[in-house]
Amino acid sequence: MFKSTAIIGTVLALTFGADCAQADDAKPLYENNFEKAEIGKVPEEMMVLDGGFEVKQEDGNKFLELPGAPLDTYSVLFGPTLKSDAAVSARIRGTTHGRRSPTFAVGLNGQGGYRLQVSPGKKALEIFKGDDSLASVPYEWKSGAWTTLKLQVTKTGAGWKVEGKAWTEGSKEPKQSMISYEETKEPPPGRASIWGSPFSTTPIQYDDLLVKAVEPAK
Repeated sequence: MFKSTAIIGTVLALTFGADCAQADDAKPLYENNFEKAEIGKVPEEMMVLDGGFEVKQEDGNKFLELPGAPLDTYSVLFGPTLKSDAAVSARIRGTTHGRRSPTFAVGLNGQGGYRLQVSPGKKALEIFKGDDSLASVPYEWKSGAWTTLKLQVTKTGAGWKVEGKAWTEGSKEPKQSMISYEETKEPPPGRASIWGSPFSTTPIQYDDLLVKAVEPAK
């Protein structure tokens, strides 16, 4: 009896482990590293809301670049239309010029949705909804280094949770979110996005865009 129970327990454990592995290996909803993109253009499935974005190449690596002028806030939409239980991430690189630094972000829920933004001038990592800052935490950005931003929106029992994290290339992804906001209003459906404001008058570069489904918050 004990032997049979042990075998059943082992089978259940292996099955559960396999299910977890399949969940971790779930196919992304959208992924683009620009390696197949045509230089000087923007991939057709992406929607440029404003700005002179185009694919560039440096040291054999392709990326999407926003020029350093004119000075304004620009964005691109990509991926499927989603409401919640989704995450977006991207690697982004910008540089300071004198005392001026760019701001840049990844977003969910369309143009007026949520953004996770690095604001070097404030030394902060912020969550925005449209033009409104919902939350802010201290953050030290490194000029010239690729920084990965990850934002997710999940359904909870009381509403929705918006949370994000950022880390510099060469360092490990933080296990926990660095900033979060509890939302009570239903998020609008919309596509993922990248944003940039070249306040330093130098280009901002974007690579490894990724949108994935995530489990609802518990």
